[in-house]
Amino acid sequence: MHAGKWRIRSVAAAAALAFTMAAPVAAAADSTGADRPATPAAATAAAPLQFGHASTLLADVDYGTWQRDVAAVVAVARPYVEQRTTNTSGAKQAIVLDIDNTSLETDFHPFWEYPTPAVKPVLELARYAKSRGVDIFFVTARPGIIHSLTDYNLKKVGYPVDGLYVRDLPDLFDEVSAYKTGKRAAIEAKGYTIIANIGNNTTDLVGGHAEKTFKLPDYNGDLS
Repeated sequence: MHAGKWRIRSVAAAAALAFTMAAPVAAAADSTGADRPATPAAATAAAPLQFGHASTLLADVDYGTWQRDVAAVVAVARPYVEQRTTNTSGAKQAIVLDIDNTSLETDFHPFWEYPTPAVKPVLELARYAKSRGVDIFFVTARPGIIHSLTDYNLKKVGYPVDGLYVRDLPDLFDEVSAYKTGKRAAIEAKGYTIIANIGNNTTDLVGGHAEKTFKLPDYNGDLS
């Protein structure tokens, strides 16, 4: 994910945190997905408002097209997960997910719409994998200050969360790709085999420490 994004997102998240203090949260590298440009599509009344960096419209990214492109990648990932988890009783397997525009529809919803909705095809894949004994880990460039807010959001929309890695102070000195690679290595050090790593940016996927990667669309960086 772009570094500049989180300068904006951290401010937005702080506002969201203040807004939700009374909510339950206070009480509680072979790439399979093709990264291709969005095809033109007419806007419909059912399409949600599209919010991007600094609340600018993602004029070149159509929500419906994005959903279809995500579903196409997940349609390839699901049979792979099924095959990879067959007759593996007792194995410690994991899937690693990026969060923004991979697990959550971050850029298509204003920050005050909390919790941010799940990317449904990815949510369904994560829950399916969990039902087959796979643990689900999230590795994100979000800052550590919103760890609890992010954890609550993921669980609220239905994700199984076996681990959540955010960028704490020491991690800020690493490139995002190096930071994410290091966290996958840390998961492996716990005895896991990472059968799939899923994200929408190359920084989510490079560096190894995963048997297979699946890239969701980012439309040449228009969708971070």
